[in-house]
Amino acid sequence: MNTSMEGHELAAWAKMLADATRATVCLALLDGRAWTATELAKRAGVSRPTISEHLNLLVDGGLLTEVRQGRHRYVKLAGPDTAELLEDLAALAPRRTEDVTNLSGASKRGAFARARTCYDHFAGRLGVALTDAMTDRGLLDWSSGVALTPAGVNWLDELGVVVEARRGRPAVRSCLDVTERRPHLAGATGAALCTHALRQGWVTRIPGGRALKVTGSMEGFGLPAGVMLDLLSRS
Repeated sequence: MNTSMEGHELAAWAKMLADATRATVCLALLDGRAWTATELAKRAGVSRPTISEHLNLLVDGGLLTEVRQGRHRYVKLAGPDTAELLEDLAALAPRRTEDVTNLSGASKRGAFARARTCYDHFAGRLGVALTDAMTDRGLLDWSSGVALTPAGVNWLDELGVVVEARRGRPAVRSCLDVTERRPHLAGATGAALCTHALRQGWVTRIPGGRALKVTGSMEGFGLPAGVMLDLLSRS
């Protein structure tokens, strides 16, 4: 493939996100769930016919996949690679300070920044703190990208975390956090840690978005006491 053709294909792909409605849809789907067109129309503030046009474009372009259940149509992100790319792009975008005029808005923004999912792994202060703790304990090696150390593999085994290998998905990957502007752990290992914590009840999902409530000690994750105090006292 010549570079001219590659350029046209990249431009066509980027054009899919060069629309506020389609970008809003993709960011909403970072919660990892499958959504209906009606739900996404409400989130984006557009009509049902309008959202259908945008969804068709995103599905045809490979950013979203369609899930049919009876007469109902759902859409979700094409996969973890798509989700991580979207999170990276969102983190690099210039951010404006949004005025919050009520307690509910401030609470939601605080919860989102504190602990949330990025598709299927941890993000926010929780995600970054976990990544830092694993690095400090020698479980991650950043000398050439990021990789699990032998100690990290043993730690996962001792914790009972099962990392599901998936073709084309790395075991570990660095993902730039959109609020912290520092890396958190993604990849199959990041997803497995998030799944483990949800199953253990250490975190629960807050309805209506990606934010998480920290409900347990999470001592097995080795987070510093100060971090845990902050997460528990504010969640």
